[in-house]
Amino acid sequence: MLTDILAIAAHRDDVEQTCGGTLLAMHARGWSTGILDLTQGESGTRGTAEERRAEAEAAARILNVTHREALDLPDGNVENTQPNRLKIAAVLRRLRPRVVILPYWQGRHPDHYTTATLGYEACFASGLAKLDIPGAPHRPYKILYASLYADVRPSFVVDITPHIEQRLQSLLAYRSQYANQPTGGGLFVPENDIRERTFSTARHYGLLAGVRYAEPFVQKEVGLIEDLMLLPVQSI
Repeated sequence: MLTDILAIAAHRDDVEQTCGGTLLAMHARGWSTGILDLTQGESGTRGTAEERRAEAEAAARILNVTHREALDLPDGNVENTQPNRLKIAAVLRRLRPRVVILPYWQGRHPDHYTTATLGYEACFASGLAKLDIPGAPHRPYKILYASLYADVRPSFVVDITPHIEQRLQSLLAYRSQYANQPTGGGLFVPENDIRERTFSTARHYGLLAGVRYAEPFVQKEVGLIEDLMLLPVQSI
């Protein structure tokens, strides 16, 4: 199954936290969306890999994605190696996305920032004609970085206002992670705070662009504008 936009993340629930609203917004515009989780959650403080799989499937239905799968990279030890690049490149050749969304390249969790580099290099490798993996060479046209938790100014934001409630529900599908429980109590946001934090963060980024709720992204390329009269976001 071909996918227009593919979000690649280290863990099941990372996409829901950083760009789930954008996937909903793009689906509403008619684009097919997908998620590739690199690990299965076997090392998480809360929940088992099997619980995370069922929750990820439920979240995928809420996000209206057409495809979701998980690789078998070690949870907590994602490494940028040639075998791992080939695993991701094989998925890219099969799904052939035009746009790939990766985690931002700096952060607290090593799996997250490693996935940014690993994903980029896999996108490059996927286009090599002599790479010894199945499928025709394919290189995504655009690579974006979801920067919701990074202390950086975004290149742009995506208006997710119509989808903010559905985005929240996709996150809450992970009951093993976000339901109140003693395990990991000092590491996880209390369940009754999740809604406020989710909405307030999206509200912050929405205010930057004059909409109610938004998700931020960084691109490394300079943007191109053909018509100054069509530039969005009012200056004053």
